[in-house]
Amino acid sequence: MTTPKLFTPTTVGDIQVPNRVVMAPLTRNRARNETNEPFDLHATYYSQRASAGLIISEATQITPEGKGYAWTPGIHSQKQIDGWRQVTDAVHAAGGRIVLQLWHVGRISHTSLQPNGQPPVAPTAVAAQSYTFDGNGFVETSTPRALETDEIPRVVEDYRVAARNAREAGFDGVEVHAANGYLLDQFLRDHPNQRTDQYGGTIQNRVRILREVLEAVTEVWPAGRVGVRFSPFSNFNDVADSTPMETFGTAIDVANSFGLGYIHLIEGETGGSRDLPEGASYAALRQRFDGAYIANNGYDRQLAIDAVESGKADLIAFGRPYIANPDLVERLRRDAPLNTPDRDTFYGGGAEGYTDYRFLADSHAA
Repeated sequence: MTTPKLFTPTTVGDIQVPNRVVMAPLTRNRARNETNEPFDLHATYYSQRASAGLIISEATQITPEGKGYAWTPGIHSQKQIDGWRQVTDAVHAAGGRIVLQLWHVGRISHTSLQPNGQPPVAPTAVAAQSYTFDGNGFVETSTPRALETDEIPRVVEDYRVAARNAREAGFDGVEVHAANGYLLDQFLRDHPNQRTDQYGGTIQNRVRILREVLEAVTEVWPAGRVGVRFSPFSNFNDVADSTPMETFGTAIDVANSFGLGYIHLIEGETGGSRDLPEGASYAALRQRFDGAYIANNGYDRQLAIDAVESGKADLIAFGRPYIANPDLVERLRRDAPLNTPDRDTFYGGGAEGYTDYRFLADSHAA
């Protein structure tokens, strides 16, 4: 019987991968509280999942200002770099490939999570109608202050430094997070971005910071080891845009102009419906990009196989299935049952619900 294309090798830019199953970025809130560093628990977790064609790390803040949730890791201190080095060494020893997702949350934060209790930053000083986790529970996000025009080069430099730190930490590449209502997505969309300077107003102005960030990151990394994530038709974290096809078509053109290795698109609402608004087309967006296309959101085995076989996507990213199934590739290959995740351990905690899920081989031996 012919092996489905989902389980065959390919390239993601400059990265050779043994299959087209991608581990999507999954925030699990288990970094050390005071230092925001990953440690040996994370090394175990990620190395267990090293059979993925490519692992995209959990979202990782590029600066203290970029933090939006308690117990999430950073990539802006030596302790964090060293912690991530444990992870990449473990993944590589297990035969895997891993890229780091570069994250600045913008206004999706709370003053208690910010340096010196300062307001979060955003394109515009308008609060998101959203919530974040402060370590005790879910709280409304704080009203941000608008970034001054002369501050934006500093933000871009934070991305450059974080990309450099990711190289030092041993990653195989980086993914720029421009989705899910976080800082770069806030700039892209005309609802949260009400600026009147060169970073607001027209679509070309709103994509300016994305262009500058990608220029900075690709000066550190070969473009073939850089990807970018978008969520064109998701309103997650209170973002909206009046012309998403035009906005994200332009954003993808920017990504394509740098020769990036891949784009990673959330199809539909983040973690929700795959239905699209009238006039929306992922095929049309994909045609504007020359590299690999990673599709994400609500894929099961058959949908993934069909998407790759038909050429609708080059690779498929799985999120929640990877929480409870470290050997997801093998389970999908065999069409074996999947473990059921424990939702109570999704966020925060230790090894329970993180590194203690059974492998298929263990289940058969029991």
